[in-house]
Amino acid sequence: MTHTVTLIPGDGTGPEICAATRRAIDATGVDIRWDVHDIGVPAIAKHGTPFPQSALDSVRRNKVALKGPLTTELGTGFRSVNVALRKEFDLYANLRPAKTYKGVRAPVGDVDLVVVRENIEDLYAGIEFDIGTPELAEVRAVIEKAARTKIREDAAIAIKYISEMGSRRIVRFAFDYARANGRRKVTAVHKANIMKFADGLFLRIAREVAQEYPGIEFEDRIVDNMCMQLVQKPDLYDVLVLPNLYGDIVSDLAAGLVGGLGVAPGANIGENVAVFEAIHGSAPKYAGQNKVNPMAVMLAGVLMLRHMGEQEAGDRLERAIADVVAEGKDVTYDLKPLRDDPTAVGTREFADAVIRRLGIPVRA
Repeated sequence: MTHTVTLIPGDGTGPEICAATRRAIDATGVDIRWDVHDIGVPAIAKHGTPFPQSALDSVRRNKVALKGPLTTELGTGFRSVNVALRKEFDLYANLRPAKTYKGVRAPVGDVDLVVVRENIEDLYAGIEFDIGTPELAEVRAVIEKAARTKIREDAAIAIKYISEMGSRRIVRFAFDYARANGRRKVTAVHKANIMKFADGLFLRIAREVAQEYPGIEFEDRIVDNMCMQLVQKPDLYDVLVLPNLYGDIVSDLAAGLVGGLGVAPGANIGENVAVFEAIHGSAPKYAGQNKVNPMAVMLAGVLMLRHMGEQEAGDRLERAIADVVAEGKDVTYDLKPLRDDPTAVGTREFADAVIRRLGIPVRA
């Protein structure tokens, strides 16, 4: 069967690590036709817009995309391209596995967690009002009247909202994932002790949905306690489901437990479209140097293959990556005991080693 996949190389080091990943995925033998398009900063240079219609049409048509990292400028009016993509295709579920691999330095023992983050609502919905705008004054007046409280005039305002629909579908996604992948428990993470209506709604819906999955254990944790628990005893947890903001923070914490963002894959999944990606940034200072570790994008490729029904190929690719990293010979500088180890290899050479593990000879 031939699969057509949209490939978005990204910027900075994105094109290099995506090229390495493409080669590794092709080496599994799965027949993929890659439909390459630019989004973000490279697209602005070529098309005058970060979202060329041809690229969006490709993702919508193919329903599966592999994406390299995209730069988002901090503190500017330029909205995150990643957030905009999630909204464009209603990619409501952010799937973030966090798993230790032999050969990757990690601060704790064996970890095998999956963070499921709601991707659309909460404080990341982008409903914000800046100081000095008439919109802020109008919103402040309404809130002050309805809540019988005073908001300082020098305060910006962001709106947090959580819906029944959004909560129900993300919790169902977490339970469905747990059931499909042999997971034992789902933990809902919240701050309902303080935000009794918004987070309280999320917790109530999670408890309701849990009743539909009697074969899977359910519990809940307050988010600050959850962070402490993950550092002290991550082995007690399995699948975590969280609203958007907490999910963003806790998923990075979980990545830190297994060695950092360089080994952390992610997927943004909706009803009709799924986009697979590395979680780390674009690292523009290393662009074109054949230096950075492609492992996170490769593991995102593993998630992509399994999503497309190519389970056996995904499993083989993950084993090949894990074997290369465990051996520790043909790995990039960040996976060496010393970061200035002269035996470290480049991005292409890491991919070569993975491809050899898949049984495919690599030409010199």
